[in-house]
Amino acid sequence: MATPTSALFGKRITVEQVEEGTTLAPKFDEHGLIAVVTTDADTGNVLMLGYMNAEALEKTILTGEAHYFSRSRQVLWHKGATSGLVQKVVEMRIDDDQDAVWLRVKVKGDASCHVGYISCFYREVPTGEKKAASPVELTFKEHSKAFDPKEIYGDAPNPTKL
Repeated sequence: MATPTSALFGKRITVEQVEEGTTLAPKFDEHGLIAVVTTDADTGNVLMLGYMNAEALEKTILTGEAHYFSRSRQVLWHKGATSGLVQKVVEMRIDDDQDAVWLRVKVKGDASCHVGYISCFYREVPTGEKKAASPVELTFKEHSKAFDPKEIYGDAPNPTKL
């Protein structure tokens, strides 16, 4: 897939320009997406991993609020538009070869997971000597939800495809 264009993005010309230059020249994957790791600006906790297409990246830059592309629903998604848990961008960084984004955000309501937890990473996968069972048994690291998803989303089906 060709790199999507935007007036905000420069062309990818050389490795040196991409890795050492000052022009934003993001590399989107074959589906037109770039991975985004989102962390809490105050605690540093990982809140979520999402994806942006060119439009979501552009809207995030222009508005200062996180926008993503939902792979399961195939739509642009302004984080918090339904729930009110808007992610205000404190800092946005791009990695060395410009194919991954890191957002540091402040969230109104302090939660980012549509399941109701603060972080989408609310369970631990045991490794090494801690792994005792097959199949692997997950351990909850967050023991209570920050909000009730049914109060916010109603009985709408979970957007995650199995």
